[in-house]
Amino acid sequence: MLDHDDFGPEKVITIFNPKVDLHGIVVIDNTALGPGKGGIRMTPTVSVDEVMRLARAMTWKCAMAELPFGGGKSGIIANPKEFSEEKKKELVEAFGEALKQVSPEIYVAAPDINMAEDEMKWFAEANGSSKSCTGKPKDMGGLPHELGSTGFGVFHAAKVGAEYIGKKLKNVTFAVEGFGNVGWFAAKFMTEVGAKLVAVSDSKGCLYNPEGMDFKKLAEVKKETKSVTNYRPGNVMPNKDILTLPVDILITAAVPDLILMSDVPNVKARLIVEGSNIPAKPEVEEALHKKGILVIPDFVASAGGVISSYVEYKGGDEKEMWKLIESKVKRNAQIVLRSAKDKKIKPRDAALEIAQRRVLAKCKTCCTPPSSKG
Repeated sequence: MLDHDDFGPEKVITIFNPKVDLHGIVVIDNTALGPGKGGIRMTPTVSVDEVMRLARAMTWKCAMAELPFGGGKSGIIANPKEFSEEKKKELVEAFGEALKQVSPEIYVAAPDINMAEDEMKWFAEANGSSKSCTGKPKDMGGLPHELGSTGFGVFHAAKVGAEYIGKKLKNVTFAVEGFGNVGWFAAKFMTEVGAKLVAVSDSKGCLYNPEGMDFKKLAEVKKETKSVTNYRPGNVMPNKDILTLPVDILITAAVPDLILMSDVPNVKARLIVEGSNIPAKPEVEEALHKKGILVIPDFVASAGGVISSYVEYKGGDEKEMWKLIESKVKRNAQIVLRSAKDKKIKPRDAALEIAQRRVLAKCKTCCTPPSSKG
């Protein structure tokens, strides 16, 4: 039986197309504020449970950012590393065509894992509506996530969080889990203001250099060799070890359910900025909070992408996008951390109170929110 509460999900849709071997999932969690908004991820392990949790995170993310979107998410169960780009295009087009029944009226897609601006072009063209997704190429009026919108927001959330632990970014050490779009740009913006990047990971492993890394050199190594582990100098270790390194700030930027309860005793970072979606379950965050580690939740820290999507959706430009991401992420991070401190609760609980209140204010029918605890 699928988990549900008074907020949603409103629709859980499975898509099958045996002709192209397509198996997809769409979850529209809540549309009180507007059409469900959320990216499409393509991985061999994406599941209904994962998509439901991500869709709920988008409900809160859009509410926190005060955007006219609800929460949604979708997934295509496939491993793009195992087939050609032509096959990937076929799958995305079939998915876009199948979603005509809900998109763009009650679901607006976007890029996510293994999906970028080209895939959004294929999706929109097959769907028949440019409003069916955001993150499209510039020549389609899009603001591609390749501009770095999510990482830019993560950077500003980290800046606010650093102040709460008595640090300035130019004096901190930090680690980035995942060196894809989000991690790449978060590291770029952080190092540009003087923060010292001492650890970074990808699917091949973790590279640790306590003396710090040159971002431009690291980016070149990743591009040329496909892994950050080939950067030198540095020590190569298992990617999960990034959680235990002595840093001021840990930025999560890739794997869901990254931090487990068994990891908590070994986490040394003073601040965790969740640039990835659902990197830890609520009970894990509770344990981190009790340990004195400040955690800025995903739907606050990683809102830059959906804010960019909103600017694209209404026809805005890059200049407006950067300005709006900075103002909204900074403001909401400050509000959440201040509320958490005043009420002596963890930041996620403070953020949930705010997001739920904003959703309920728009609900057409009376509903009682579930407890935000844990």
